[in-house]
Amino acid sequence: MLIVPERDIADLMTREAAFDAVEQVFAAMASGDAYNFPVVREAIGHEDALYGFKGGFDRAGLTLGLKAGGYWPNNLEKRGLINHQSTVFLFDPDTGMVKAMVGGNLLTALRTAAASSVSIRHLARDDAKVIGMVGAGHQATFQLRAALEQRKFEKVIGWNYHPEMLPNIEKVAAEAGVPFEAVDLPGMQEADVIVSITSAFSPSLMADHVSPGCHVACMGTDTKGKQEVEAALLARATVFTDEVAQSVSIGEAQHAVAEGLIAQADIAQLGAVINGTNPGRVSADQITLFDGTGVGLQDLAVAASVVDLAVEKGIAIEVDF
Repeated sequence: MLIVPERDIADLMTREAAFDAVEQVFAAMASGDAYNFPVVREAIGHEDALYGFKGGFDRAGLTLGLKAGGYWPNNLEKRGLINHQSTVFLFDPDTGMVKAMVGGNLLTALRTAAASSVSIRHLARDDAKVIGMVGAGHQATFQLRAALEQRKFEKVIGWNYHPEMLPNIEKVAAEAGVPFEAVDLPGMQEADVIVSITSAFSPSLMADHVSPGCHVACMGTDTKGKQEVEAALLARATVFTDEVAQSVSIGEAQHAVAEGLIAQADIAQLGAVINGTNPGRVSADQITLFDGTGVGLQDLAVAASVVDLAVEKGIAIEVDF
């Protein structure tokens, strides 16, 4: 078995490699060459933690495995550890033997950012100039770095429930040489692209905060009950997702479907746009929305990529198991 520890991931995995891995697995999902297993996600009744498993099999890439982990909300304050903790396990699809164990914390951040940036590349207007960030936590910095590479953005605007955290994304904008402005939520009307990355259970971004032609990437809703945007926004938008079944059950679309504003049949896979079987954006004033629920195949794709890089560089740890 090969082991790639968390400490080595940053020197191995790049945003470009994560983007390519996620884009390819979205395409494989849409073509029927890859599928996700049902998600297990539970409150364990200890430390207010959520713990679960996401897995799947990519027949095209011969990648089989799962990610185990979750969210420990007290980690940072109590222990100086990040709140999201996870590990990816890969198996040989020919034999069922364990193939690799990979640190999943940074990979999760990179693949989540890659998913939204894939949606921006394929759905945002080519002339998008202003990007809005709803959320300014740890994951928001990864989201913004990846998003800024997809269009020639000239301005970043940001809002966060705790305004004192906005310097996190202001710093990322400054590193990219792009001016930053803090705004209230109605100020998001200026944005051509909006990335929402919060852990909210009630909507912040309302339908009238979004202008015609905007692309919205909703990246924070991955559990039943969570909600970042008003359900009416999905009724205004053309909705895309990583996996439709997750979108309507644990994603942002769960609320719009429950309220009868959209149907499951109204939601398309982003992979179909990548494959060319769905036209994606068809007009300059169309609102597009990507419901990024986070699927196990994303984790497996980036983990498999990082294992290959670790072997190539001779730093993968090999153990008898």
